Amino acid sequence: MKQYIELSKEVQEGMDAGKAIVALESTIISHGMPYPQNVQTAREVEQIIREYGAVPATIAIIDGKIKIGLSDEELEMFGNADNVAKASRRDIPYLIATKKIGATTVAATMIAAELAGIELFVTGGIGGVHRGAETTMDISADLEELATSKVGVVCAGAKSILDIGLTLEFLETKGVPVIGYGTDELPAFFTRKSGFDVNFRQDTPAEVAATLRTKWNLNMAGGAVIANPIPEEDALDHDFITNIIHEALKEAEENNIQGKSVTPFLLGKVKELTEGKSLVANIALVKHNAHIGAQIAVELNKTK
Repeated sequence: MKQYIELSKEVQEGMDAGKAIVALESTIISHGMPYPQNVQTAREVEQIIREYGAVPATIAIIDGKIKIGLSDEELEMFGNADNVAKASRRDIPYLIATKKIGATTVAATMIAAELAGIELFVTGGIGGVHRGAETTMDISADLEELATSKVGVVCAGAKSILDIGLTLEFLETKGVPVIGYGTDELPAFFTRKSGFDVNFRQDTPAEVAATLRTKWNLNMAGGAVIANPIPEEDALDHDFITNIIHEALKEAEENNIQGKSVTPFLLGKVKELTEGKSLVANIALVKHNAHIGAQIAVELNKTK
């Protein structure tokens, strides 16, 4: 496996010292936010994780390697380059073999994290079942990965552009627990409300860590969704964002936008229609997830 995985100096030293490691995706840098907010947010999220005594490990594919932990120059490159592939499970072998640059999605980051022995991953929101999937079959690979890889995923719930009800049904079928961190209702990315309940509510990092460790001690496959609502002061109004998403979805359908292009298009359109408010909310929720995720990672590390 060493021929495919390369740990940064910080991550290697953190592992050698027995510190908690927190995985971070790179798609949020290359495809999720505009420059320079993407790079600035990535650096700030990494620093938040360090402040709790954990080690950040932003993951990407570069020069035939899965890089676990990026340098400042590499973060800058991912924020600026326009030739970065969006890498999910199916893309990893090709990108490594051809030595192309790939930014890891939630699914790919989970795969890489598990390969590197990292048990906790912080992101913005997970992918899921897209609206209209009963005819398009557009279902994110993130959901299958949650059922397979033993990695806990701290997120602000499922992206609000999705069919959240069907996303939860899929996760239930696959036996993936959806834990509400301090909430009984699943958050929907930009908003704290979705109208759907989580499976369990837990209110402290230690409680979440105990649940994850118990699952894996029982040798049960897959991870868990730890749904952490966006802070109230940063959340967008539920009805406001719902109407905008409907408008964005209509435009995507009219322009025949499909597959992995859907999410970046919709998020870009939502940013435009909210006059930038969604970008501010996106940055706030990612940082908040880093605060909670770092604490869970530290508690989880204690249970090894």
